[in-house]
Amino acid sequence: MALLARNRSADDFRRASRKPPAGAAFAGAFTIDSIDGHDSTSPCKGHAGSAVFPALLAVADSLRASGTAISGEELMVALAIAYEVSYRAGLTLHGTVSDYHTSGAWTAVGVAAGVSRLLGLSQEQTRHAAGIAEYHGPRSQMMRCIDFPTMLRDGVGWGAPSGVMAAYMAQLGFTGAPAITAEGELAAPWWSDLGKAWRVVEDTSYKPYPVCRWAHPSIDAARDLMRDNKLSSKDIARLRIQTFHYAVRLAGHNPKTLDEMSYSIAFPVATMIVRGKIGPQELLPQVLQDEEIRRISNATELVETEHYTRISVGKRWADVTLYLQDGREIMSEPRTPKGDRDNPMSDEEFHQKYAAFTDGLISKDRANEMEAMALSFDSLDSKGLGRLIDLTVAPLDR
Repeated sequence: MALLARNRSADDFRRASRKPPAGAAFAGAFTIDSIDGHDSTSPCKGHAGSAVFPALLAVADSLRASGTAISGEELMVALAIAYEVSYRAGLTLHGTVSDYHTSGAWTAVGVAAGVSRLLGLSQEQTRHAAGIAEYHGPRSQMMRCIDFPTMLRDGVGWGAPSGVMAAYMAQLGFTGAPAITAEGELAAPWWSDLGKAWRVVEDTSYKPYPVCRWAHPSIDAARDLMRDNKLSSKDIARLRIQTFHYAVRLAGHNPKTLDEMSYSIAFPVATMIVRGKIGPQELLPQVLQDEEIRRISNATELVETEHYTRISVGKRWADVTLYLQDGREIMSEPRTPKGDRDNPMSDEEFHQKYAAFTDGLISKDRANEMEAMALSFDSLDSKGLGRLIDLTVAPLDR
C-alpha cells in the first residue's frame, strides 16, 4: 500500500520493535521521516516528533518487556521533556552556528533527555547522556538534502538511535563532554526561561500534507483559489509562486523519485491543483508520471522575494497567482500554513488525516481502538499503554 511503497523500512520497524530499542528507533525514525507527514517547528526549521516518538516508544516497549511498568503519564512526561530539550537545543544550534543542520542534530539531545527520564537516570547521568548524544549525533547539513533530495532526509534516522544509545551508555557509566546546545554561556539565551515558557506548546505545528513544510503555504493558497473560484486544472495556463529563499531552493519541476517530490514545491502545488488533495495515494510512484500534474508543475514560476525571506523565520510565507486559460489572473493573499497555532487543524481534520493514512493498512476496528487510546494515552495505566504499543507495532492487516 501507500506507506509501504513510500519506504520499505516500515516492515523493518515492526521487526526491530521487539529487538534492542536503538534499532527500533532507527527504523521508526526513518519510516516516519520518509512519509514526511509529522509535526513541525518552524523556529527550529525541523521536526522533533519524527525522532522523539519512535525512540521513546521503543524504550518504553523494551522496559515493559524486561518487567518495568511504564504508564501513559510517565511516557507523556518523558515526551514533553524530549520535545522541550530538542527544541531548545535546536534553537541554540541554529543561533550559534552558520551552517543549517538537520533535525537529527538537535533531536539526539532531546531523545537522550527523554530516555534518561524513562530509565530513571540521575541528573549527572542525564548530563552525560545529553553530551554523548550531541557528540555522537549527526551534524548533517540540511541544504545538501534539499539540493539533492535522497533517502537521507532530515537526519533523524541517526539522531534517534544516537540519543537512545547515549542514555544507555550513561546508565552504564560512560561519560560525555557537556552538551554545548544545552548548557553553558553559549546556550544561555535559549534556556534562560526554562520552566517558565514551553517551546513545545508555543512552537509545535502540524502538517496536513506529507511533503516539506516549506511548500505548505503555497499548497494551501492554490487549494483555496481552486475551490473558491470553482476551477479545474484544465482552466490553469500557468502560475507564479512568490515565497522565501529556502522554499525556492526546494527540488524542481520534474521529480524523478518520491524523495524529490517530497522536497519540491512546484510539483506538490500542481498535485493539489490537479487532484485536490495530497495524501497517501499521492505517495505512490504513479503520481510522478501524471501528465496533467507535470504540465502544471512545468508551468510554475518560482519567485524569491526579499520580504518573504525576511519574515519567514518563525513562520513560512507565500502567495500564489493563477493565470487562467481565459486570460484572467487570480492572486491569493499572503499565506502561512494550515496547522500553525494561529490557523490550527480541527479535530475532524486530524481524524481525516489519520483515517487516510490507516485505511487499507489496518482494520477499522484496530484503527479506531488505536485512535481512541492515543488521544488519551496519558491517562492509560501500564497495561493500557502496553496494549497501545502492541497495536502500533503489530503487523499490518493485509
